[in-house]
Amino acid sequence: MSQEIREHVLNLMRQKDKIEDEIKQLTEILTMNGVGMSDPLVDSEDFPINSIDVYQVRHARQRIICLQNDHKNIMKQIENGLQGYYSSSSSNQSIGVQDIEMRSDHNSVTHEAPFAKVTMVSPNSPAEIAGLHANDFIVEFGSINASNFKNLSDVATVVQHSEGNQVPVKVKRGERIIPAVLVPKKWQGKGLLGCNIDVLK
Repeated sequence: MSQEIREHVLNLMRQKDKIEDEIKQLTEILTMNGVGMSDPLVDSEDFPINSIDVYQVRHARQRIICLQNDHKNIMKQIENGLQGYYSSSSSNQSIGVQDIEMRSDHNSVTHEAPFAKVTMVSPNSPAEIAGLHANDFIVEFGSINASNFKNLSDVATVVQHSEGNQVPVKVKRGERIIPAVLVPKKWQGKGLLGCNIDVLK
């Protein structure tokens, strides 16, 4: 039984990886057009903005929304599957779960080197809602990773352009790479995230 659950979870993780890859490609289309998920595509007189491929952006936005819903559902299925694996496994099969987690890391992460660290997360903040913890190491923040990160203003730019929209984030916690979805927005505290991020020295 546990072997069947394990294969099921690994299959779900492969599907999750494909969804994340497609979201990333579609997000790059929006970035190339200089817009996020909610920026206007027409000017004050309702004419399409010349610098934007309106059809391409609308299609990408619609597809991203569908994929984000799929991603949310599949993450829930993976969580339920892992819980089922734990409950049906005997104590000597815990290595199998670790193997699942490691394979998830291997399949879904193209960048593993962190470039920044979360030093504080405020209660009830967007960062806490996304599941970020203090001492998480940030591996990916939207399109930013160790290979293209220059300074914290890069992160600030992504945050400002993504207010109210979902930003895919990956953090390293211990030996695990954990995907999260962060929605920068105004809340009762300071900033749009509610966490402190420091550059790794």
